[in-house]
Amino acid sequence: METSDPVRRSKRWEGLAVVATPIGNLGDISARAIATLREADRIACEDTRMTARLCRAHAIETPLTPYHEHNAERARPALLRLMAEGGRLALVSDAGTPLISDPGYRLVLEAREAGIPVTAIPGPSAVTTALAAAGLPTDRFLFAGFAPPKPVARRRFLAELAAVPATLVLFESARRLAAALADLRDVLGPRPAAVCRELTKLHEEVRRGGLDELAAHYAETGAPKGEIVLVIGPPDRAAAVEEDPTVLDARLREALEESSLRDAVARVAAENGLPRRAVYRRALALSGGEDGAREESGEDSGP
Repeated sequence: METSDPVRRSKRWEGLAVVATPIGNLGDISARAIATLREADRIACEDTRMTARLCRAHAIETPLTPYHEHNAERARPALLRLMAEGGRLALVSDAGTPLISDPGYRLVLEAREAGIPVTAIPGPSAVTTALAAAGLPTDRFLFAGFAPPKPVARRRFLAELAAVPATLVLFESARRLAAALADLRDVLGPRPAAVCRELTKLHEEVRRGGLDELAAHYAETGAPKGEIVLVIGPPDRAAAVEEDPTVLDARLREALEESSLRDAVARVAAENGLPRRAVYRRALALSGGEDGAREESGEDSGP
């Protein structure tokens, strides 16, 4: 008799399963993730104590083996051998989706190179949870992991991200939060941002404001408790053009290489929040004027 249970009806997996686990609330694990962890011959995890707590909560009795940045090179050959011999391995991180700021990438890469099937079991992620709660643009974002802990390296790192036309997502320790926000303010300017703390947990908090406001708040109150995700809004592209008109020229040249003058103007105006007429005039100057004017007006440029 056919069952409607999606877990029972799913294909029996082989090889390596990359399993997302809760970032705080143990109830956020999926039925499929629980079934996969139960079916595995072994679970590779960053901290066996953390994963053991999850396993106890969901009656998962699969043996655990540590796999983290300090032992990955030594542990990986044995895990690959287990799977090559037909064993099933589940890979989890301490919280959330594996491979996001953890050493799972090499295991997945070498498993694929060895012809071992790899399956991803989707679920919680601090990155997407913070984006959903922050109230900042989500159509384009860049996850940049942890910023360097030392001030000079951190400022250099942030300077590389300053021109990225997207919302930025960073992990940060509570201890360094105030210093990191001060550097973000100084390097990126007065952008809107959100400090997302203890997501999905009892004391979850999302504090929104400008980077200047947030830096001042945490400088005064000190380090908060818990895990921190920072979400920083994209740069004000119109302000960047006003400050340096050559920025518009660079964006127009790039767009003109890929599309017609009409489409390039529409794209650059929309992406930068600029008046279309002003962008069109500049595009004409860059592209030679007469032919561009005919194209914009819809006239045939032929004889």
